[in-house]
Amino acid sequence: MDDEFAKLIRRINPPRVVVGNDACQHATVIQVESVNRHGTLLEIVQVLSDLNLVVTKAYISSDAGWFMDDHTSIELTGSDRPGLLSELSAVMADLGCNVVNGEIWTHNARAAAVIHVTDQTTGESIEDSERLSTIKELLFNVMKGNSHFKTPRMCVSSSGVIHRGRRLHQMLFADRDFERPESESLKFESAKQPHVTVLDCSDRDYTVVTIRSLDRPKLLFDTVCTLTDMEYVVFHGTVITGRMEAYQGLELEVCTDDRFGLLSDITRIFRENGLCIRRAEISTKSGKAKDTFFVTDVSGNPVDSKTVDLIQHQIGQVNLQVKGDSSLSPKHPKETTGSFLFKNLFKGRSFQNFKLIKSCT
Repeated sequence: MDDEFAKLIRRINPPRVVVGNDACQHATVIQVESVNRHGTLLEIVQVLSDLNLVVTKAYISSDAGWFMDDHTSIELTGSDRPGLLSELSAVMADLGCNVVNGEIWTHNARAAAVIHVTDQTTGESIEDSERLSTIKELLFNVMKGNSHFKTPRMCVSSSGVIHRGRRLHQMLFADRDFERPESESLKFESAKQPHVTVLDCSDRDYTVVTIRSLDRPKLLFDTVCTLTDMEYVVFHGTVITGRMEAYQGLELEVCTDDRFGLLSDITRIFRENGLCIRRAEISTKSGKAKDTFFVTDVSGNPVDSKTVDLIQHQIGQVNLQVKGDSSLSPKHPKETTGSFLFKNLFKGRSFQNFKLIKSCT
């Protein structure tokens, strides 16, 4: 009865969205009003991120489905290493799997990927159980490599409706990507870390979480995902951003006619030129492929211009576009860092021994 009543309330009070360009000279103001339920904030931020909109300031106060395509979904989690995506792409090409879209994240020497594939000959999802078993076995062997830190995880299934970015957060959270090998811990200590404070206000029955870090695309989305995964609800929040961004790697965008084995060829060129893929977004539409890669050298340093010129020559200067700073180095402007403040996260629940997970980059 309670569920039916909740559905009735949502039908009577649909979400109200107001978009205005007059209230602010330097930004578009979007106001969203809806019935409060768990996960609403995450869905809103998720949509804004997918539209490539940058949130510079936000105020949150508390008083949609995704397309199903005819493809097979492959989920992979394991140890990261240079050339991993190239090896995976080559195996999938050998198995007759055509990559239609996907997303790959790396964090703390761990890698997670959600890849959608179709049968090379039919263009439809792969249904044969024996073939699916072979795909799973061979990809598992690639993910395993020589690492003994953690056993890789993978799942091959029919297409699902969950958002890829949301699913990658869940996979890395389940993989406990915040636990670093000792070698990675030493490397991380020298880097500039986010500053997180958690304060319990027992007299007011809420907890205040303050996060200060270098800004980057989709940082708010990552933060809300983390809080949602930990089963906390944001009742009030303030977001302020400056101009100082964390270096994500050199952004390379490949736009060309789609063909079978394209991803395998591109990632092989990256690997042969000593590039390490930190994050990737793969998409195809109407016979065109648009793939975005964030790359560094194998040591995590910026890519030099000679290497970029060589890659452009191999892939084609018309097909490969270098995004961001033309100097190919990270930016370090003298501005304030981004700041997040989340209040009243979960009434009546203490944050004792609480540790916030760093967002995936």
